[in-house]
Amino acid sequence: MSNMSYCRFENTAKDLRDCVRAYQSGDVEELSSYELDGLKDILNLANTIVNDEDFIKEIIEDYE
Repeated sequence: MSNMSYCRFENTAKDLRDCVRAYQSGDVEELSSYELDGLKDILNLANTIVNDEDFIKEIIEDYE
């Protein structure tokens, strides 16, 4: 199920934080193929976010 637009970034940040804690703590011993694909997707999306850093900062500045 997708997030509602009014809370997508908040909910996704919480979920992503949970994923970071999982791999940092070594909780990755038994990943299913679906989970492995998800981890690959997260890595690709993280690279996209880093590449879009200036654009994202502009969005944030517009709201602050």
